[in-house]
Amino acid sequence: MQIGVVFPQTEIGPDVGALRAYALRVEELGYAHLLAYDHVLGADPRVHQGWEGPYDVSTTFHEPFVLYGYLAAITSLELVTGIIILPQRQTALVAKQAAEVDLLTDGRFRLGVGLGWNPVEYEALGQDFTTRGKRIVEQVELLRLLWTDETVTYHGTYEHVTGAGLAPRPVQRPIPIWFGAQTPAAYRRVGRIADGWFPQVPPGPKLNDARAIVDQAAIEAGRDPATIGMEGRTSWDAGGVDTLAATAAQWNDAGASHLSINTMRAGLSTVDDHLVALESAAEALGTTER
Repeated sequence: MQIGVVFPQTEIGPDVGALRAYALRVEELGYAHLLAYDHVLGADPRVHQGWEGPYDVSTTFHEPFVLYGYLAAITSLELVTGIIILPQRQTALVAKQAAEVDLLTDGRFRLGVGLGWNPVEYEALGQDFTTRGKRIVEQVELLRLLWTDETVTYHGTYEHVTGAGLAPRPVQRPIPIWFGAQTPAAYRRVGRIADGWFPQVPPGPKLNDARAIVDQAAIEAGRDPATIGMEGRTSWDAGGVDTLAATAAQWNDAGASHLSINTMRAGLSTVDDHLVALESAAEALGTTER
């Protein structure tokens, strides 16, 4: 099971020196990948009365593709989006940005995608919130064509390209596409078209039920469920390394191919605090410090 970290988007702040120090130390600690969340805009609760989203206009989010262009130059970590809200973005532009990150990392990139939950963000980006589930299927198909074919002509319900292509194309052809998923419909999409997925439930009965839906959808699509990766997530909390190690073992037993450690919302006030926690976690989980 490959172990990485969740980039502490909401707590790391805008200091470029802190970003650099964080990424370099994560690599030194032996972690294999860095995963970043995505939000382009935050809603203002003073305008949107009754706002209940987990993030708002004051929540810090670095833009993943630009961030990864920077990190690709200073680390050899695998870089993962977990997740890019794909239907609120232009598909051809995502294909171009992802291809560039894949080139800069020499193929150490996974594109995690999902539907998102914030209609305010969709409106601002000029996309339809209500059709996002249907559109993402076409988007994934088009992304793979743009990454593998020199020239593409594609006409779907939502996506249209006529005789055009990317140059340069990525190292990985195609780049692995992983899905965030937390509903039966999303689990079925994973089984049909994803290279891997990020479950939003912990190991146990709910994960087993979700995995069964993924596996069945894969079989119906003529795919081997064993080829679909699964990345779990565990959080640093008051339980410390013992709780973390126990949860990691549960994910390993559940068949996860990857695991990310999230240090956000744990009362860690500085980048150094996050790194101290990750150092303890690395010792407990057996990553090899470089």
